Amino acid sequence: MHHNRRAGHNSGSNPSPPPGRGYGKPSRCRQRISSKRGRHVTDATAAAETRISHSLDQHAEVVAATREALIPAIARLGLTVRAALAAGNKVMLCGNGGSAADAQHISAELIGRFKKERGPLGAIALTTDSSILTCVGNDYSFDDIFSRQVLGLGRPGDVLIGISTSGNSANVINAMAAAEQRQCVTVALVGRDGGKLAPLAQQAIIVPSNDTARIQEMHIMIGHMMCDFLED
Repeated sequence: MHHNRRAGHNSGSNPSPPPGRGYGKPSRCRQRISSKRGRHVTDATAAAETRISHSLDQHAEVVAATREALIPAIARLGLTVRAALAAGNKVMLCGNGGSAADAQHISAELIGRFKKERGPLGAIALTTDSSILTCVGNDYSFDDIFSRQVLGLGRPGDVLIGISTSGNSANVINAMAAAEQRQCVTVALVGRDGGKLAPLAQQAIIVPSNDTARIQEMHIMIGHMMCDFLED
């Protein structure tokens, strides 16, 4: 009898699905939900593609404006750096955030290689030594993290490239002043209206855009063009 009760209990707790309502074809409700999800995915994809296309259009516009306005300035930068390196001098680079990454990227292309096999070219990114950055930032000021390195490392004829999308980064501005003290050649790689940095530099390359992302894209492109010129 105990066995029969268990059998009855199991039978009652797991009823068979009614005919026609089992686990076969999805219900109309499920089909409608699936259709809505499909439309949502399609709409999201279209929106993403539109946004990407817009970004590429903006990039192309800034490239065209740079071609129109800055080829002589970029050529002058390449000639300046080539002359400095030929004389045994070095290139120092600095910037904050994405511009710090650009400084390191360009320095790596010079010390390593861009396209061709060659010897290393003297370059140093002032953004990489965490001990120096935190020491100076803590004991003095974050505004001095680059200028103190320039005062210690800079020699007459060296080149300082200060990178800032706004042109108003205080630590890059201070580095520019320190480079003048050390009789270095100063170059500002900026955007927008050039900010406070552009007038302080002996050479200023002002990307014709107010969009930070587009300015940064042109900065690294200009760095690549400079490296390509130096390897020619």
